[in-house]
Amino acid sequence: MAAPSMAAALAASLPAPQAAPTPAAPTYEAIPASMSKAIDIEAEIPLTCVQLDGIVITKILKHSREAFSTTAHGLLLGLDLDGILEVSNSFALPNHHNDDDEKATKSIARYQQSMLRSLKEVQGDDNVVGFYQATSLGAFFNQSLIDTQAIHQDRLRHGGVVIVHDISQTARGNASFRAFKLTPAFMDAYRRANFSTAGLISHRLTFASILEEIPLRVRTNALLSSYLNTLAIPSTSTFSDAHPGVATTSALPPSYSVLDIGNVGLTKNLEQVAEAIDNYRTEEGNVAYLSRQIAREKLRAETYVAKRKEENARRVAQGLNALPEEDVSRLFRIPPEPSRLESMLLLGQVDAYAKSLESIAGAGLVKMYAAKASSGV
Repeated sequence: MAAPSMAAALAASLPAPQAAPTPAAPTYEAIPASMSKAIDIEAEIPLTCVQLDGIVITKILKHSREAFSTTAHGLLLGLDLDGILEVSNSFALPNHHNDDDEKATKSIARYQQSMLRSLKEVQGDDNVVGFYQATSLGAFFNQSLIDTQAIHQDRLRHGGVVIVHDISQTARGNASFRAFKLTPAFMDAYRRANFSTAGLISHRLTFASILEEIPLRVRTNALLSSYLNTLAIPSTSTFSDAHPGVATTSALPPSYSVLDIGNVGLTKNLEQVAEAIDNYRTEEGNVAYLSRQIAREKLRAETYVAKRKEENARRVAQGLNALPEEDVSRLFRIPPEPSRLESMLLLGQVDAYAKSLESIAGAGLVKMYAAKASSGV
């Protein structure tokens, strides 16, 4: 209210202007009932589907291929209409390997603001609806992804989503895109920073209930779909004496990579499973050590309280005044119960690696049995 009062004071100090005709009040048409439901100003309609444009798929694939390892990540832009989150554009975020966390965070924030401002200047979509993250072998459970998605769900309409792209599946010819958001139970525990054993039990949290998957579909332009279909249709050669193998050609030749019986990535997958299990055992060892330390401190505090009660009972029996009660928390520093969030995330990684291993090994066994049957061995 400070700005209107200051403007009124300045207007009063100036000479009175000549009377001017009062402008007519603007009139607004009421939003139709059907459009009011689709627009969803109050974000009351829950998300039922995520729709990715073809250009977003292309950008994510390109960024994931050019980026180092699984560090490719960026922002998703679009709009939510009638329960469908339409992602129409995206842009990659820089990744800093050698800078410290604070410097890298400020640099990424400046780049993000600059990109959104530039998109707004050219009338492009500048509404952030989530982010995407590249992963390998389906293991996307990590603290960074959880923290970023938690921030988005607190600040964005409908909470935003995270699109996970598995580059290992893409390398085998299957582009993998999945949409997730954090569950309400996990968000409640995250806001309270309560990931103790009792907190996990009260919220019924496991690694499987951290994220909920949202159905995802891809939308392509009608002209683009027609063009791709035209490329896939075989065309007859104009030469009458053409070889039968090249009598019919296609701009998109068939791919036989799915028939490769080699165990591509199987060794790496086994290594990742073993490494994830080792990390989980290490984390469990740390949690067990802290739990024993807490138990020792609690035992010392309980022993001190019991001795003080016995001494006071003896003094009362002797007719003396009881000793004043002391704050046990000041005498004994009992550490808080360790968080089990990291253990849950590591279990999620083990589960993801195991499922990926099952998929690769199962497909490899089927191909080997088929090759054996066809060879007659």
